[in-house]
Amino acid sequence: MRTGSTLYLVLLLFPIFLSACGGEKIHEKSLLPPEDPAAIGREESLESESIGIMEGRTSGPMLPVYFGYDSYTVRPDQVPRMKLNAYFLKEKMETRIRIEGNCDPRGTREYNLALGEKRALGAKKYLVNMGVSPDRIGTVSLGEEKILFHGYDEMAWAQNRRGDFVIE
Repeated sequence: MRTGSTLYLVLLLFPIFLSACGGEKIHEKSLLPPEDPAAIGREESLESESIGIMEGRTSGPMLPVYFGYDSYTVRPDQVPRMKLNAYFLKEKMETRIRIEGNCDPRGTREYNLALGEKRALGAKKYLVNMGVSPDRIGTVSLGEEKILFHGYDEMAWAQNRRGDFVIE
């Protein structure tokens, strides 16, 4: 039992020993280099022009449109995107596009292919009503086959319910 008593005594006194050896505390700030205001550089504006970066599979400067769950009508908050796309297409008369209808992964494959087709055709009809020639617009349904966001929450599903505008 003598070994057990010695071990107990060591374990009891060890924290006291450590606190006595504390000395000066090192602060995290002392590990950082001194601040140099010149190293920060000049402040840059957050305003920028489009440089043709794609959102979804849409060719810039056009923007995709997003749809509600189980819906193929253009939402009111997506009208400015449709107007921007129509404006671009009216300015670039030689440009032909393909509208790709996409769905989130809920629903059967067949149902999502049909819904994707309705979304693509609905977006095409909207552009035609805004003065874009229907001969310049093709459509295809991708359903859930080429989703971009593989999450299983509303945020991912909402990003996958869209129509992409791809320059051919």
